[in-house]
Amino acid sequence: MAEQRVQRRLAAVLAADVVGYSRLMEGDEAGTLARLKGMLQDIVNPKVAAFAGRIVKLMGDGVLVEFASAVDAVSCAIDIQKAVRDHNDGVPDDSLIQFRIGINVGDIIVDGDDIYGDGVNVASRIEGLADPGGVYISRAAFDQVRDKVPIEIETRGEQSVKNIARPIEVFCILMESGEPAAPAQHPALPEKPSVAVLAFDNMSGDAEQEYFSDGISEDIITDLSKVSELHVIARNSTFVYKNADAVSIPEVARELGVRYVLEGSVRKAGNRVRVTAQLIDATNGGHVWADRFDRDLTDIFAVQDELTREIVSALKVRLTADEKQRLAHKRTINLDAYNLYLRGREQAWQHKKSGNIDARRLLASAVAIEPDYAAAHALIAFTHAVDYVNGWSDDPQGSLTEGLMIAERAVEMDAEEPEGYFALTIASLWSHDLDRALAAAARCLELTPGSAQGHIALAHPQIFNGEPAAAIENIETSMRLDPHYPDILLHFLAEAHISLGRFEEAVAVLNKRLQRDPDSKTAHILLASCYGHLGRIDEAKAAWAKVKSVDPGFDMESRESILPFRNQADFDVRIEGVRKAGLLN
Repeated sequence: MAEQRVQRRLAAVLAADVVGYSRLMEGDEAGTLARLKGMLQDIVNPKVAAFAGRIVKLMGDGVLVEFASAVDAVSCAIDIQKAVRDHNDGVPDDSLIQFRIGINVGDIIVDGDDIYGDGVNVASRIEGLADPGGVYISRAAFDQVRDKVPIEIETRGEQSVKNIARPIEVFCILMESGEPAAPAQHPALPEKPSVAVLAFDNMSGDAEQEYFSDGISEDIITDLSKVSELHVIARNSTFVYKNADAVSIPEVARELGVRYVLEGSVRKAGNRVRVTAQLIDATNGGHVWADRFDRDLTDIFAVQDELTREIVSALKVRLTADEKQRLAHKRTINLDAYNLYLRGREQAWQHKKSGNIDARRLLASAVAIEPDYAAAHALIAFTHAVDYVNGWSDDPQGSLTEGLMIAERAVEMDAEEPEGYFALTIASLWSHDLDRALAAAARCLELTPGSAQGHIALAHPQIFNGEPAAAIENIETSMRLDPHYPDILLHFLAEAHISLGRFEEAVAVLNKRLQRDPDSKTAHILLASCYGHLGRIDEAKAAWAKVKSVDPGFDMESRESILPFRNQADFDVRIEGVRKAGLLN
């Protein structure tokens, strides 16, 4: 039987996706989906039809379109971006839906209604380079539209992109008045070398081994955070891009505010492990450093140490004597215990009651094998403290006492393990021992000066200790290190503003938190107090009604007994706002 001939044709391919889609979905999943659906129906579909394009497929946060003419593709892209810009007029920055668009002219393979091939791949990669609200095109598309579309075009030079062997010459369309599309508000690059470590790909052929590749990535982040002259993005933010269909290194770097991105893979087979890694300069797509480590599994800790040293060297960072000692401090752990620890950590980071239970079971098995495994003890302590804070325990005080005792043991086992001090900070804070919490947090930050977690560890007790301005500095630093920061940071920030009497600022922060979690009881409590201070009585009553709907038995006296404020006046500010609104007797 003769082989079926592959159908090919020349086409102009337009690829578009939403800028910061993961961040938008994390902040407001339902609202983002609704707004995106509306923009596709009201803007994208009509514009594509007007220029005789064919929408090949929608891909969650993006769209792939085929045109017979590069002129039509470029004209359509410009009209879409202008319409989106008008649509976004007045929309808050953190809710903006913007597209970046890439266009290429090339050979495509046709399979039913779908298209594949180099023509599609190049368009997708160019799109990842484009500015938010902008349009980038390939040399092939440029040659077709030059002098045929009344626009200005600037070269962006040759760019190296993932999975395309040859550099691609890229051009930017100036949207109007000789100016390119205005870029979205992304974090500015810090003065010190900045790096984001993406979750390493699991190449083991077994999805259940993903905890191992994730664990390697997280350990590298922790090690790099020990270097004071590095700006290292937290795991919470870099893992947002895990399992994404197409990760654009330039876009990741822009969103996270870094110059360098580390990506890699882990293949674990039997008693062997292969770790590959490459450090990419996102400003030009060039490889700063790359290496592959083929070792016995027992050498995994040596691989991590060597990889970290190589990255530090490639970034030309000079280590202090203490940092050299910290990076060399890691001791070899029994591999079975290490595997159990990684699986337990994966469960604990779910921040769920069931996850904490599973984490403790796995970690207990780890310490049974390796009794002085300080990091494992610290994580057990952390889960007990979190159970207390979230009301997940049948014996809250017992959980807190257990967490404090185990955290103390972890610190005694290893005075250089930052996780021990982090757990000790939380347990001491909620045990109303502010002095100890502050000392433990300071030590945690001393050991990992580049960690978002260390800055938050210090900020929290500072709020209760009457140091709100210092707390805000640490919170803002943590937010820069963790751009996809968890909701709790917004709560801490609002608390600090309230302690400073900045009630308008606190309201703005609390409303931002409620966009993420509309049923947050603690946010509504603070909001009621702020509105009371501001004389906005109806809004205060509405916030208080929300508190009571979530927790009918709530009262401020019980809350006062739980919160570890050193100075009664700091808590009285919160009570006074509720009283001003007439919500207390």
